[in-house]
Amino acid sequence: MRPFARQLRRAIYATSALSMLAFTPAAFAQDEGASTDAGNDEIIVTARRRDERLIDVPVAITAYSAEALEKAGAIDITEIGQTTPNTTLEVSRGSNSTLTAFIRGVGQQDPVSGFEQGVGLYLDDVYLNRPQAAVLDIYDVERIEILRGPQGTLYGRNTIGGAVKYVTAPLPQDFSLKIKGTLGTYKQADLIVTASTPIGDLLRVGGSVARLSRGGFGDNLTTGLENYNKDVWAGRGTVELGGYGEPVLIRISGDYSKDKSDPRGGHRLIRGLATGTPVLDDVYDSRGGLVDPKQDIEAYGLAMNVTAELSDTVTLRSISAWRKDKSATPIDFDALPAVDVDVPGFYFNEQVSQEFQLLYEGDKLKGLLGFYYLDATADTLFDVRIFNTFAGLTAFTEADVDTKTAAVFGDFTYDFTDQFSLSVGGRYTWDKREASILRQNYLGGGSPVFGGLGVPFGAPGTDFEGSRKFNKFTPRASLTFKPTPDHTLYASYSQGFKGGGFDPRGVGANAPDLDGNGVRSDAEIAAFLSFRPEKVESYELGYKGSLFDGGLNVAIAGFYADYTDVQIPGSVACTVGGLPSFCGIVSNAGKATFKGLEFEGRARLGEDLAASGDRLTLSTALGYIDAQYKRFVTNIAGVPTDVADFRRVQNTPKWTASGTLAYATPVGDGDISFGTTLSYRSKTNQFEIPNPYIDQKGFALWDASLVYTAPEGRWSLGVFGKNLTDKQYKTSGYTFIALNPVTGVPILGANGLPISSLGTEGTLTAFYGNPRQVFVTGTVKF
Repeated sequence: MRPFARQLRRAIYATSALSMLAFTPAAFAQDEGASTDAGNDEIIVTARRRDERLIDVPVAITAYSAEALEKAGAIDITEIGQTTPNTTLEVSRGSNSTLTAFIRGVGQQDPVSGFEQGVGLYLDDVYLNRPQAAVLDIYDVERIEILRGPQGTLYGRNTIGGAVKYVTAPLPQDFSLKIKGTLGTYKQADLIVTASTPIGDLLRVGGSVARLSRGGFGDNLTTGLENYNKDVWAGRGTVELGGYGEPVLIRISGDYSKDKSDPRGGHRLIRGLATGTPVLDDVYDSRGGLVDPKQDIEAYGLAMNVTAELSDTVTLRSISAWRKDKSATPIDFDALPAVDVDVPGFYFNEQVSQEFQLLYEGDKLKGLLGFYYLDATADTLFDVRIFNTFAGLTAFTEADVDTKTAAVFGDFTYDFTDQFSLSVGGRYTWDKREASILRQNYLGGGSPVFGGLGVPFGAPGTDFEGSRKFNKFTPRASLTFKPTPDHTLYASYSQGFKGGGFDPRGVGANAPDLDGNGVRSDAEIAAFLSFRPEKVESYELGYKGSLFDGGLNVAIAGFYADYTDVQIPGSVACTVGGLPSFCGIVSNAGKATFKGLEFEGRARLGEDLAASGDRLTLSTALGYIDAQYKRFVTNIAGVPTDVADFRRVQNTPKWTASGTLAYATPVGDGDISFGTTLSYRSKTNQFEIPNPYIDQKGFALWDASLVYTAPEGRWSLGVFGKNLTDKQYKTSGYTFIALNPVTGVPILGANGLPISSLGTEGTLTAFYGNPRQVFVTGTVKF
């Protein structure tokens, strides 16, 4: 039986089809003491849950300081993916704020409950269990770290590709007020106000309020709404007690965001197969007619971070957090006015987590022991409306997935000498997934959950409740050699795993009758809907060095990984109860290998070139990955068939590269900074099956900035340009066309166009990255 509270909540939501009215403050936890020293370009990171110089950490890390992000005009977290090797961070298809993340070939772009991320996202050490509302806007930040490769020991489940750490700024000891405003093209108008004040010697309070808005890059020609616009209110509040030399720091913080941007509609790549509707000239325009439910995303949470120094060598940390988000979104897959393949959806996510860390830092031995617990719910409800196909046919799905996970972990480093050290660690995870999946056909309209007038037709295609447990030990080891304090060579081995679960789109009625008795048992349905965990074993060699008295800093990493039991989510046209429909097909079909190289460098090209005190620097990043499926088994006409030769690793370009040339010079008592960045990504496959329509060819983006900063940083004024060549590039899409089951080549009709596999018009729609944007930002500090 599904929980009454959930049913009541959905009934209220469906009845109003409006935004949730509750306003709840929210919060994050945050690290203390991690900072960027602009004087010597040294960055302190917490990749191993303790403060260390970036150059000393035997992990492939890219770290962005607050100053670097501000001078680049970074808007949200997806932008750093352009300059990080072998990393993809993008807004998910049909969404404004859901995150798709891939690192070194591992990730997940399906946002429905039951599927989990392969890249962990952390807000001040709080793990975000779901991708909804995870496209984080960049403000009030101290730094962002991207850790590449499995991080299962210290960061747990679902970090088999890597982790992204967003670290917000601690409150200063003195009164502070900062006002930042932005005006730009497409009616961009942003305002961020950040303030804090001490109350006595030990207590500090502060917060930020952000209003982020922009007009659409295009329009929906059917509904009249803007397309690709932005309409966000957000805020953070913090109370800190202690710290700054005191042995105890208690940090209670909160965040809230409300995204009322219009639905993001896709651009059709072929004319309508039934109506002949032509392709629109502007890729940012759409014609989708679905407007119900009203687009609305709300996210909030609370957290408390306590750090207590028990002695000179022992520190205790506690990170407690609660988060919740709710999304209502109308996704028009076919992007046409008629109801051909329309998918209104609700997402309800909630999580409670607790982590304890006991850290030890002695002369030779450093490390930590920890415990982690997460209790999370992820509920997804959606219609698949294919009215053009059959008498207002709708396939309604409700998938409620609960996750309970606990883990104990440890990681220790022993310095044999000043030059040699060994790090070993491990994590044991207990994972339990419970799923309740209902799949029901309706005729004559949409389901009642979304205000439709359809009536139930036939027995449910799926009416399943079940659970599975998954336990896993993930070790890590690294050997480090430091010939001098400014040079680090390392070799490491690590494992990671992503939990198994149940396909939320699966159709139990289509489960095979394994024992041939004519009845599909609960065990047969569970076996059909479930999938196993996937695992990665990774080997890495690396070098980090600072040469020429800090004039050149480099990081080089070579890696090899075995990726087994790869979870391959899929959605295909199918038949349920004799009616055309939309089904999920998920299996542990794949085995892949990844091998590649990464280079990051920062060179000081010159000083005192045109004026005393000026500096010219070049920052570069290069990533290469050879990602190949060695096995990819799919069922073709009832026969398991290995089609690995015809499948590709999605969202993983073979080459990623970037270069940033920056020049800074004093002007009076202030300074001017100029920067320009060119980034490149080679061909990207959006799905495992290559698609000549949706896949993106290699492309380059060019950004530039010019910023003046007054003495002591009291105020600044900058002009920024993004995608200055106005390059059009695809980031994601939807496809329901007939394919050769082995090669994946589209099957064309007599008109030379693909044949539709779901609906009558042929769903082949794409979503694009942002066009050229130019904006001016001014900041004042008091």
